[in-house]
Amino acid sequence: MGKPRVALALAAALALLLSCSDVVVRAQDTERIEGSAGDVLEDDPVGRLKVYIYELPTKYNKKMVAKDSRCLSHMFAAEIFMHRFLLSSATRTMNPEEADWFYTPVYTTCDLTPWGHPLPFKSPRIMRSAVQFISSHWPYWNRTEGADHFFVVPHDFGACFHYQEEKAIERGILPLLRRATLVQTFGQKDHVCLKEGSINIPPYAPPQKMKTHLVPPETPRSIFVYFRGLFYDTANDPEGGYYARGARASVWENFKNNPLFDISTDHPPTYYEDMQRAIFCLCPLGWAPWSPRLVEAVVFGCIPVIIADDIVLPFADAIPWDEIGVFIAEDDVPKLDTILTSIPMEVILRKQRLLANPSMKQAMLFPQPAQPGDAFHQILNGLARKLPHDKGVYLTPGQKALNWTQGPKGDLKPW
Repeated sequence: MGKPRVALALAAALALLLSCSDVVVRAQDTERIEGSAGDVLEDDPVGRLKVYIYELPTKYNKKMVAKDSRCLSHMFAAEIFMHRFLLSSATRTMNPEEADWFYTPVYTTCDLTPWGHPLPFKSPRIMRSAVQFISSHWPYWNRTEGADHFFVVPHDFGACFHYQEEKAIERGILPLLRRATLVQTFGQKDHVCLKEGSINIPPYAPPQKMKTHLVPPETPRSIFVYFRGLFYDTANDPEGGYYARGARASVWENFKNNPLFDISTDHPPTYYEDMQRAIFCLCPLGWAPWSPRLVEAVVFGCIPVIIADDIVLPFADAIPWDEIGVFIAEDDVPKLDTILTSIPMEVILRKQRLLANPSMKQAMLFPQPAQPGDAFHQILNGLARKLPHDKGVYLTPGQKALNWTQGPKGDLKPW
């Protein structure tokens, strides 16, 4: 990187920082999202759909949490909290004959390593076992083979059930779920692990924990670009280049000594506070395109810089990502400083005003108890917009659409 370019970028960034500091209070003013996105964000799903919850043996859900409560706090925990939310939701029906949707409360991310990272290897067998249970105890699965059922599958690559993309692609979506609606964090265009009609959701980030780290709204944003996390994953990608498709490594190699970039592998206790002092927060892909940084950036009003080609973002029909974020092609990472310093001040301030909208933040969170407009309600809104079901989803007696013996041999073993 040439010295003249660095000097120009630094001068531009300093000017932006000074401007943001001068108008920090005005930048906290909210701006309502205009058009259909704003209407969708504020929709109320109650009265628009009815959900029946299957009563499964506790080995599929509650016993898993009792065995290892850490799965309540990792970024895949939405599957647990969605179940808890639905149990008391006004959309729940106790009469399956009047249900629009059927929900199977199975927790597939509670098998954890000693370090608390979810292992997906048993997940296909757990899911198959749950589907076999509901299909043998109720008639509703067999009417449609899952076409009026939804499953929360928040793994790295959704219902492909693997954390490495190459192996996830090789596996594909679990065959028994290929007619169901999948509620998942993973989203990438034209990818075998993203089924058409899926509902993309944010990863779980602890709402109460974030709330305790809020700084005064008049705090100036004195950091230009902020990021904390891995740049290389030497344990799983010793040769380099595969993790994050090299995008994170490129961030580090190009900007580790750039004064505009506050980037490090350290994760300080002031992490949440630091995000609230930053103008831009990098949200690069890792093993998957998404991460909790996306949620954290929105909640803390830090403009998300999304580095993940072809990503499909959460609740894209309700949240105007193009207006609140900045998209950087993975190949353009070396030009990151030039791109960000060239964004006009008025554009930055508008993004900050939109991010300051409480409804925007609420839509990215899974609070307990639930609150109007939160991620739980956005999921229900997505399900409601899929109604009524097409008559073609209903099978004739004896008709089969799914192959129950399809998939890797290991998946077919009893659980």
